[in-house]
Amino acid sequence: MAVKIKLKRLGKIRSPHYRIVVADSRTRRDGRAIEEIGLYHPVQNPSRIEVDTDRAQYWLGVGAQPTEPVLAILKLTGDWQKFKGLPAPAPLLVAEPKAARPVFDALGGDDASKGEAITQKKKAEKKDEAPAESESTEA
Repeated sequence: MAVKIKLKRLGKIRSPHYRIVVADSRTRRDGRAIEEIGLYHPVQNPSRIEVDTDRAQYWLGVGAQPTEPVLAILKLTGDWQKFKGLPAPAPLLVAEPKAARPVFDALGGDDASKGEAITQKKKAEKKDEAPAESESTEA
């Protein structure tokens, strides 16, 4: 039985996320898996990649073949280089926590103008002038 390490797709139509699974090569893409060894969320910025290194090394050692996308992920995490005995790659980027909201003072605002309209209100047209003009044109 040929064993592959491949991606199993989950999620909605435009928000995919994947599980890295070990499965028989004859099974469907989202079919039954022997074992799940990681996660891949490409929509997040930066992409979330988690791989159980010990299990990946085991399955590579017993002859499981990774698909091309999984091979790229394993190269990013350094598991492929560890399996082949090559030097480790540079570490992955880690997402920095974002501030919930920028500080109001840093934007140059002050609290005194709070609650006032920024744009000027339009002045209402005088209704008395419109009928006067129509009367003069009739005569």
